[in-house]
Amino acid sequence: MRALAALLLFLLLPALALGSGTVKPDAAPGERSAARHAKEAELLQLRERIAALRSELNKVRTRYDRLREELRGVEASVARISQELAALDERLAEKSRRLVALQKRRNALEGSIAQQRGYLAQQIRAAYVMGRQEYLKILLNQEDPATLGRALTYYDYLNRARSERITALLETVRQLEEVRRDIEAETARLGQLREQQRLRKVELEKNQATRGELLGQLEQELNSKDRRLDGLLADEKELESLILALAQALEDIPAEPGNHRPFAQMRGKLPWPVRGRIVESFGNTRLGSLRWQGVVIGAKEGTPVRAVSHGRIAFADWLRGYGYLLIIDHGDGFMSLYGHNQSLHKDVGEWVAAGETIASIGSSGGNERSGVYFEIRRNGKPQNPARWCRS
Repeated sequence: MRALAALLLFLLLPALALGSGTVKPDAAPGERSAARHAKEAELLQLRERIAALRSELNKVRTRYDRLREELRGVEASVARISQELAALDERLAEKSRRLVALQKRRNALEGSIAQQRGYLAQQIRAAYVMGRQEYLKILLNQEDPATLGRALTYYDYLNRARSERITALLETVRQLEEVRRDIEAETARLGQLREQQRLRKVELEKNQATRGELLGQLEQELNSKDRRLDGLLADEKELESLILALAQALEDIPAEPGNHRPFAQMRGKLPWPVRGRIVESFGNTRLGSLRWQGVVIGAKEGTPVRAVSHGRIAFADWLRGYGYLLIIDHGDGFMSLYGHNQSLHKDVGEWVAAGETIASIGSSGGNERSGVYFEIRRNGKPQNPARWCRS
């Protein structure tokens, strides 16, 4: 833009000189006519050059806007894959817990089987030593036929019970072994799927980085303080329009029943949405006369973002300048905003409790560093989050 301004000034100087009157008053009519034609030709040439420059600038703007739209698509894919990875992690953790429980149960059953095998081995050794005299001893030691019958029945019952118990335990162990193999196979399959998803995410992140570099190049082409300020003001105006539209749309929607503490009474007591360092504070100069209307909290990508208070999701989508943005309506004109997320875990209309995970930290919206942009608004006007959240 500096180069463009210098070029325009350079091109305008001859025209200004001509406009100030370079033709002598006492010049002949033919000379004045030739000078006028030369001036008109030069102005026409100047206008053509300016039109060409404007056309080139419009092409750059078109590329810039198109790239931002492509960046939005890439970030949407990254968000979707991040959610899929989180779901896979939960499934893998569940399978791992099942494997541990099954292993404990299998160990216990194997211990019981070993004990039963010990008893059986003792009985076999005793039977081997006595040969078939064990039955004879029972017969010779019993005079009463009824007592003899009961003794033989008990003897056979104990042997059968012991044998059946060992058979049942062996069958259970076999089943557990089969289940364990199935779970290990499923875990392996999920692990492969997770690795595929991870590779896809890496690929998309590389793609996002490439587009981010292109975005930086295009920003250099449009690199002027006024131009950047105009862009930020446009983003801010779009956000304010969105908040106003949301407030009007939510006026007639009843609040969720329940005993919830009003947001206004939570001043100075709210938790922060994430633990991290505040890298941009409320009211600090952002660019020119534009100031930060919220805070930027730096945190590691993927860190959970939590709701600061009970409320209803009023907006959950990608917004220019803010990336994946989530807005919670807390009632009585209060709203909290969470921007630059990697992925959103809630959808419009859902109710959330204080401390509930609503998103994950990211750098969406074309940001270089990961973190969350956090705002609190009352009737559309920004509030200093530091006065509402615990120190």
